[in-house]
Amino acid sequence: MSTKRASIRAAKRKTIERPPSSGEESANSALDEFDFAIIGVLEHNGRATNAEVGEAVGLSASASSRRIQALEASGAIRGYRAIVDDRLLGKSKTVYIRVTLERETADVLSKFEAAVRHCHDVVSCHLMAGQYDYMLVARVSGIDDYGRLHQKELSRLPGVTRLETSFALRDVLEEHAT
Repeated sequence: MSTKRASIRAAKRKTIERPPSSGEESANSALDEFDFAIIGVLEHNGRATNAEVGEAVGLSASASSRRIQALEASGAIRGYRAIVDDRLLGKSKTVYIRVTLERETADVLSKFEAAVRHCHDVVSCHLMAGQYDYMLVARVSGIDDYGRLHQKELSRLPGVTRLETSFALRDVLEEHAT
């Protein structure tokens, strides 16, 4: 094995360390260092071939393929996707929206979550602990586009009593494909 390949393999293993054990049995307790390394390779390049994954982690292509299939079947790998550059699609502004609901009952939360899934410009939604109930992230083309999103969609979501919005001045670090 070449020195370059060995150093790449060692670097990849370092970046994908097994999470520390909490003392309780967890879903990742059945995963070994090869599984974590495979996940790391696929997180950086979801289009890597079985041979490329195998080479990066020290397995044959067929062994890599079997492990990837097992990771997919177990739900450790939930899927693959294209990461789209929203700026090229005219959505150059990142907006953070803090949402307060009228109540935090299971019914209100469920209705809000079902409805927010249909807001096209909302790219993520997180139930929060603390002052706000949800944090939404949206990508819009500008202030007017956000005004439309706010008026026609966000303010009409079930249970919403308050929306507080912040615009990112610059995106410094985002998830990206390599």
